[in-house]
Amino acid sequence: MGRLVVVSNRTANLAKKNQAGGLTVGIIDALRSQGGLWMGWDGNVQDAVGDLRRSEHGNISILTTPLTNAEHEQYYLGFSNKVLWPAFHNRLDLMDYRTEFVDRYSAVNERFAKLLAPQLENDDVIWIHDYHLMPMAAELRKLGIDNRIGFFLHIPFPPVDVFSAVPRHPWLRYCLLQYDLVGFQTLNDVHNFHRYLEEHSDADIISPELVRVRERTVHIGHYPIGIDVKQFAQTSSKPDDAVELERMRRKVLRRFQLISADRLDYSKGLPHRIKAFRKFLDLYPEYQGHAEYLQIASPSREDVSAYGDIRAELEQLAGAVNGKFADFNWAPIQYINRSIPRTKLAPLFKSSLIGLITPLRDGMNLVAKEYVAAQDDSDPGILILSKFAGAAEELREAILVNPYNIQEVAEAIHKAATMPLEERQLRHRKLLRRVTDHDAQWWQRKYLNALLGHAEQQAQSSGRLAPAEAHPNV
Repeated sequence: MGRLVVVSNRTANLAKKNQAGGLTVGIIDALRSQGGLWMGWDGNVQDAVGDLRRSEHGNISILTTPLTNAEHEQYYLGFSNKVLWPAFHNRLDLMDYRTEFVDRYSAVNERFAKLLAPQLENDDVIWIHDYHLMPMAAELRKLGIDNRIGFFLHIPFPPVDVFSAVPRHPWLRYCLLQYDLVGFQTLNDVHNFHRYLEEHSDADIISPELVRVRERTVHIGHYPIGIDVKQFAQTSSKPDDAVELERMRRKVLRRFQLISADRLDYSKGLPHRIKAFRKFLDLYPEYQGHAEYLQIASPSREDVSAYGDIRAELEQLAGAVNGKFADFNWAPIQYINRSIPRTKLAPLFKSSLIGLITPLRDGMNLVAKEYVAAQDDSDPGILILSKFAGAAEELREAILVNPYNIQEVAEAIHKAATMPLEERQLRHRKLLRRVTDHDAQWWQRKYLNALLGHAEQQAQSSGRLAPAEAHPNV
């Protein structure tokens, strides 16, 4: 194998010592072990098309380019986040499709491919990430790039009836089938993709991991992304005076904390969560004055109107709960609408009896794994996790709930609050073992080994798919 070439919407800051997120940790580990390139948007938006900028970091080259105003509006905010994001999270009601969105989405992927192609060597292995860049392989194939190319989807792949409602879905299907390996977070995502192919293409499902389209074989698999467990556990153990003081105050006052930390996004189920906590206080009034809920919601895609709506709803709901239940020395909900440094977030997780992680739909949800990694083995907290988070396939010892069922989540909070220490310890040991075994390094090794392992079979597969318009049933 030659170099690893990674393409994602954004690249990492390699000058930063402690990286956040499994994607960043896993990719940096892989790039440093064998050298390569990482290409993506540099985060800047300008009037004219910008050049490709290159910076060197040891054996890793970072390639970045800005987006134009039109690209940011139509490719990023438009098709990526007003069409694909809501659709892939089962929110067709929030989908805002316009022809110029998909045209620009296609054009940006074409531009990225033309920027990347001259940088490639014949034995490079290319790894494309997430919904922003699904057409990248198809665009590279048009340019004659015959390297092995893998794709990994970080968000859920929706059920067949939802994906088939996405505009230009036959073209997106064609683009996905130009990869040598298509990776998903969960088995459920793989099943959804298989079913879509069965109903909307003439592809042969040879096995759970192989799809044959004419003369071409595409490999499919699920690769649950993980975190840097050791680093997060170490961060959680570093003393933080403010967190420790608050922990001691709660202990003296016989109080406990529930915590949630999410991006401000409608897929996270934040209003449902606040309603469930309110129901908990109604059902179990003995916890009024003793249970405190900390909701951290960092800003996200503020240029999309749906996010302003959910922020206003959360502020209203949190204010209503505090207005009904608060006392002069106790407020049931603390709502923070800004980013919290990981150095403070990790000890907050450790000091919280309950991690309330209940998205309506999520590809994986690494916050759930971080909460597990942060806990004290001798007195661990308990994780309440949505069964619609990808992490639920792995973290079976969490209290799994239907986030739409407000009563069920309220009762789960009570179960967690009254759970004996021995049961909490047993659940935590099993959860921590699984999170540790399937960490960020395991994820990238498993995926890349699968992509590399398919080299011989792909060399025997000489046929490439013709353009989607020529093969509408592909």
